[in-house]
Amino acid sequence: MKHQLPKLPFSRDALEPHISGHTIDIHYGKHHQKYIDDLNRLVEGSSYSKLGLEEIIKAAPPGPIFNNAAQAWNHAFYWQSLTSVSSGPQGALRLAIEKQFGTVEKLQAEICLAAGHHFGSGWCWLVSDHDGALSVELTENAKNPLTTGKTPLLTIDVWEHAYYIDYRNERKKYLENLQTIMNWEFAEHNFSEK
Repeated sequence: MKHQLPKLPFSRDALEPHISGHTIDIHYGKHHQKYIDDLNRLVEGSSYSKLGLEEIIKAAPPGPIFNNAAQAWNHAFYWQSLTSVSSGPQGALRLAIEKQFGTVEKLQAEICLAAGHHFGSGWCWLVSDHDGALSVELTENAKNPLTTGKTPLLTIDVWEHAYYIDYRNERKKYLENLQTIMNWEFAEHNFSEK
């Protein structure tokens, strides 16, 4: 199985002014593509060569194959977590947010606080457990909730390459602006599928 760079769910400039087309060109076109290319090279001729990304993530030990598969999957999930038209959470997900966090705004503040204080590179996730309870979790480097049995609903990339072109070292501003373009329909779909 040859892994392919998935198509973006929006045009390269659809997230402006929050994320520039130039950042998309580098982040998606260079970084994400490199994870795909490296993974294809690493799994060629191995027992992982016929597996999908999620299967590789769950089966591979820590190391280059896991890192590239997880980063390829994490980035694809990140692009789906963003939208040019954000409507806010609805339905069962909104009720779960209000039960767990009080308000959507309190959840957003918790996401910004957690991701803003994450040291080094990694990801901030909104996840649900098997009972539907929500939590904000951080993972380092390429790790993700697939390895812990939780259901990822949304993610934010807090590697510097996600924001440095547009925001330099102002991660807090990046995180605050991202709250206006989070794809809550995607999150609700993931929540209903758990």
